[in-house]
Amino acid sequence: NRDRDNLIIDIVFEIQEGPRVFVERIDITGNVRTLDEVIRREFLLVEGDAFNASKMRRSRERIQRLGFFRTVEVENIEGSEPDRTVIKTEVEEQSTGELTFGAGFSTDAGPIGTVGLRERNLLGRGQDVRIGLQLAAEATQIDLSFTEPYFLDRNLSAGFDIFRTTTEQDESSFDSERIGGSLRAGYELQRDLRQLWRYTIERRDIRNVENDASIFVRSEEGTTLRSSIGHELNLDTRDSVFDPRRGVNGSLNNDFTGLGGDVTFLKNVLGATFYYPITEGLTGSIRGEVGHMFGIGEDTRVSDRFFLSSRHIRGFEFGGVGPRDRNSGDSLGAKQYYVGSLQLAFPLGLPEEFDIRGRVFTDVGAAWGVDNDNRNVLDESSPRVSVGGGISWNSPLGPLELDLGFAIVEEDFDRTEILSFNFGTSF
Repeated sequence: NRDRDNLIIDIVFEIQEGPRVFVERIDITGNVRTLDEVIRREFLLVEGDAFNASKMRRSRERIQRLGFFRTVEVENIEGSEPDRTVIKTEVEEQSTGELTFGAGFSTDAGPIGTVGLRERNLLGRGQDVRIGLQLAAEATQIDLSFTEPYFLDRNLSAGFDIFRTTTEQDESSFDSERIGGSLRAGYELQRDLRQLWRYTIERRDIRNVENDASIFVRSEEGTTLRSSIGHELNLDTRDSVFDPRRGVNGSLNNDFTGLGGDVTFLKNVLGATFYYPITEGLTGSIRGEVGHMFGIGEDTRVSDRFFLSSRHIRGFEFGGVGPRDRNSGDSLGAKQYYVGSLQLAFPLGLPEEFDIRGRVFTDVGAAWGVDNDNRNVLDESSPRVSVGGGISWNSPLGPLELDLGFAIVEEDFDRTEILSFNFGTSF
């Protein structure tokens, strides 16, 4: 209704309520390998419920985020009666097995290679099993992990990990061996927010300490038992786990070590990554993470502290940022750290079927703090900065990621790294 004299328009809504519509049934097609139950348990609607379009859209998102399907189409069609509707779900399965290869190059350590075997949808039941193997001149690791996402047919994930790791930590002049296992259980607190509990026990052996190693490293030589309980809160609203364009993925981790064993300390890590679509094909992201630890009734140990790597600040090698022994040059780990990153991902102008995207980034961060005599320790909390670029390619054989990072702000005692890449293939 127009009031031209006062330049006002009144809008009147006339609403006629229709009959309530109920879900008659849910039809699922296209799942050759995945069991119907794995898809149905992600629905927020069941047969007999009043139809809710919002819950249907959220159900589609939950199915898509399983990562088992290339496409997921969910729509409602007329049922056998006017007040009945049928939810039609059509999926296209994709490979869920992964054979991954990783490689990196450090200015000090040289090439490093990893091999991993993973099945995210074991026997079509949605179970996740993973075997990892790292082979390098300086590290060997083998681990087995299994997760049941709906333990006892409830929205409760449960799993275990078994691991054995031997590492030649040249940056700290010692070798270490870790043997142990953990039990995990997680559940959903509310939409997109999950809580995870874990118990870990491991035996750690510090050995082959070099004669000219830091006195702080030499004092830790020997075997210790660590018994810890950990807690994690994870918020994940990303539109895709593998190629996110919008949403946030954040987590809070708290680990207390001291339920028996030989060492007692508390570790806390808080981090999040935000993704935002700037234009079609252009995605910006911002990442931040902080960590802090302290000993309880004792000093912290080098082998328990934080060691930053190219995952935190590209352009620096593992242990390249943080406290360092003034005399031996050994990396001593840090009691606290912070890192941040700005990244812009964009198409390279190639045909879409190649699925290759470029990115540019800048990383900033620092790691500092020890319990040792600071007169013999080089330790600065000043920010380090790197810039660089890279590509990600979802190739027919699997995903490939390559980054070139260059340190532009660093301390004299830092250690840098230029190139890192990862490659994986699926089956």
